[in-house]
Amino acid sequence: MNPNTATITKAEDTLSFEKPTVEDGSAMWELVDNSTLDQNSPYKYIMMCEFFAETCIVAKENDQLVGFVTAFIPPEKEDVLFIWQVGTDASQRGKGVASRLLNSLLQRESCKDVRYVEATVTPSNKASQALFKRLARDHNTKCEVSDCFAEELFPGDEHEEEQTYRIGPFSK
Repeated sequence: MNPNTATITKAEDTLSFEKPTVEDGSAMWELVDNSTLDQNSPYKYIMMCEFFAETCIVAKENDQLVGFVTAFIPPEKEDVLFIWQVGTDASQRGKGVASRLLNSLLQRESCKDVRYVEATVTPSNKASQALFKRLARDHNTKCEVSDCFAEELFPGDEHEEEQTYRIGPFSK
């Protein structure tokens, strides 16, 4: 088995959780393009796979990408894993894939010093709010929410404010 791959088998599915490769970048972009997530450039997804593979993860079913997390450890916050984006294919929603991706990522050697997970979430994104609150609950820790980026910072009239969700501390 590839050392970068963990296969989790349940009665209803077989998913592999892997470090992404640059070849996964376009599939990540396409998954987002077919969803309500904020679309970034294809370059962003390829770049995350190339330069941040240790802190990003993809879920595949039969070699097809069905979920991903893009994340990084900010240089000024070495105990924080900042989650940029979480995406799951419509076929996987409601199966806990996003939670499994986050938990698998937190088990990596590259995250051994991570004590907190942070992400920014809009007030209308109930799915992400529930995901991060569940992460806190599953790890018996706190989820604190604070203001981050005001609506006025974004160009145009179509972007809500972003709030920071800070989960932790995680015990290792």
